[in-house]
Amino acid sequence: MQLVVARIGRAHGIKGEVTVEVRTDEPELRLGPGAVLTTDPASAGPLTIETGRVHSGRLLLRFEGVRDRTAAEALRNTLLIADVDPAELPEEPDEYYDHQLMDLDVVLADGTEVGRITEITHLPSQDLFIVERPDGSEVMIPFVEQIVTEIDLQEQRAVIDPPPGLIDDRAEIASARDEETDASEEPGTGSQNTGDAG
Repeated sequence: MQLVVARIGRAHGIKGEVTVEVRTDEPELRLGPGAVLTTDPASAGPLTIETGRVHSGRLLLRFEGVRDRTAAEALRNTLLIADVDPAELPEEPDEYYDHQLMDLDVVLADGTEVGRITEITHLPSQDLFIVERPDGSEVMIPFVEQIVTEIDLQEQRAVIDPPPGLIDDRAEIASARDEETDASEEPGTGSQNTGDAG
C-alpha cells in the first residue's frame, strides 16, 4: 500500500535542503536518512533522503543529488509516498495509521451519526479529523483522547464526546441570526426557536 507521508515545501538555504509538511505520525521511521520515497508527480522521483533535521519546529530534508536551492525549489509541492505493508501496525496500541482511520464513521456515544472521516491533517500540536457531515458540510475534530473516546476498527467507527460548539457551531450561528430578527427571544435558546429562519 502506498501512503503519502509528506509534502515538500520551500527550499531552505542554498545547499538543497527543503522544508516538509509531515503527514505521518512516524516521521523518524518514514522520513529517516536512507529512506527511498516515490513521488507525485512521479517524474520528480524516486527520492532518497540523505539528511534530516528539525529547525524552528519544522523538519528539513536533503535528498541525494539535490545540491542547490534551484534544484530544491523545483521539488516544491511534490508529495512523498512510502510503501507500507497494509498489515503493519504502529508500535503503540493507541496509535493508528491514516489509512486505518480514513472512511471511519464518526458517531456520538449514543450512536448519533456525525459523519465520515475524509481526511486527516497533521499539525504540530495535534492531528485533526476532517469529517464530512451527511449534508455535505465539513467539521474539524481534534484527534485527542478527551474528544475521540474510542476507535473501533472492527466496527469501522470513531466515537466522539465533543465539547459544546465543536460540531453544532452551525446551529449556533443560525440561531444567532434568528435572535437578530426576533429581539424578543432570549440569547442562547438555540434550536428551541420556533420562528422560521426565513
